[in-house]
Amino acid sequence: MKARRKIVGWREWVRLPDLKVKRIKAKLDTGARTSALHAFDVRPFTKYGASYVRFSIHPMQRKAKPEIKSRALVIDRRTVTDTGGRREERPVIRTTLKIGKSSYPIELTLTDRDHMGFRLLIGRQALRRRYLVDPGRSFVIKKKRKRRRIKR
Repeated sequence: MKARRKIVGWREWVRLPDLKVKRIKAKLDTGARTSALHAFDVRPFTKYGASYVRFSIHPMQRKAKPEIKSRALVIDRRTVTDTGGRREERPVIRTTLKIGKSSYPIELTLTDRDHMGFRLLIGRQALRRRYLVDPGRSFVIKKKRKRRRIKR
């Protein structure tokens, strides 16, 4: 018997704890194959013979604050065709994605998404076998609220 997949909306609040991003609005896009994170000031460097990248993130749409500085191991470089048909070679990193209570590793390409509506796009490879995206709903996954105890 197959495990039931959770239903999510076409946009959700998620976390990227390895990159110190506590909250970022993501577009869950089954039409996109790969996932992409808005990153700027991307600088490659080598450490112990491995390729790494330093970069900055603006997690909030249309805002320059906060600015989060991060770094990650580059696991690949891929040529990606964006929605405008332009091809771009991007570094690929692996990080942890948290959606609600679920947490799992995903691959992200780093690119300038400043002009896009969402700073994070989660593609079908990251969603596959985990979620069903309901295009008519948004923010289905709610964060757990702390219950306040009433003193009596």
